[in-house]
Amino acid sequence: MSDALLVVRCQLGERPAFAELVRAWHPAVERYVARMLGAPDDDVVQEVWLAVVRGLPRLRQPDRFAPWLFVIARRAVLNRLREAYASPEPVDEPPPGDEAEAVVNRELVAGALAALPVREREVLLLFHLEDQSLDACAQICGVPVGTVKSRLNRARGLLRRELLRKGYQA
Repeated sequence: MSDALLVVRCQLGERPAFAELVRAWHPAVERYVARMLGAPDDDVVQEVWLAVVRGLPRLRQPDRFAPWLFVIARRAVLNRLREAYASPEPVDEPPPGDEAEAVVNRELVAGALAALPVREREVLLLFHLEDQSLDACAQICGVPVGTVKSRLNRARGLLRRELLRKGYQA
């Protein structure tokens, strides 16, 4: 049976059709996730199928199921990679000279940023690292400019305290 027909049957509420769709595509999703992440990750695969369940009723082109599925899988993988890159890895042995101090400082700041609450970290990163204006930050975050300003002010204070707590000296 074609994927398009299975999708239409799923959209009509037939649970056996969804089970068949999962049976057909689950190995491909597992392979893709494992290859992209370097190791199998059942949590990411589950996130993909959860997103499929939620989005399937809105899929307008059932014959485009495969590309749509892999877009969802790609987003889930990228989210996992972002999580992994957000938590800094400890520096075992810094390189010699001034570069070592710069590496340690970068790691210290990255660790302090990771310790901030998500909303404050987001505004701080958008404003200072991505050079977005206050208006742009407000649009991206979906909040008023005043909220962006208060989050930015709070984020700076929290970052300062976190850096001091970790022993950073400018």
